[in-house]
Amino acid sequence: MKYEELKLVNNETDHRFELTVEGYTAFIDYKIKKDKAYLIHTEAPEELKGKGVAEALVEKTLTYLEEQHLKLVPLCPYVQLFLKRHPDWNRLVAE
Repeated sequence: MKYEELKLVNNETDHRFELTVEGYTAFIDYKIKKDKAYLIHTEAPEELKGKGVAEALVEKTLTYLEEQHLKLVPLCPYVQLFLKRHPDWNRLVAE
């Protein structure tokens, strides 16, 4: 994975996970209810498109959810696509 050295920010005020690269911030909007994290929308600025930032963001977010013992509800189409490409992460998906 690229961007290993970058830290995922859990912006609890805005309910989003953020990854800042080259001064631009990509984010995933989320809601957490009980033990489930609903990933709603992923967005990366135009300047970061094609650099693997969104993929790194999703991977870091899933790692965080796993560490927090949260189950995943992937509402975002990009997260759903990521799960198709990386089926091992389906272990986090809520029943």
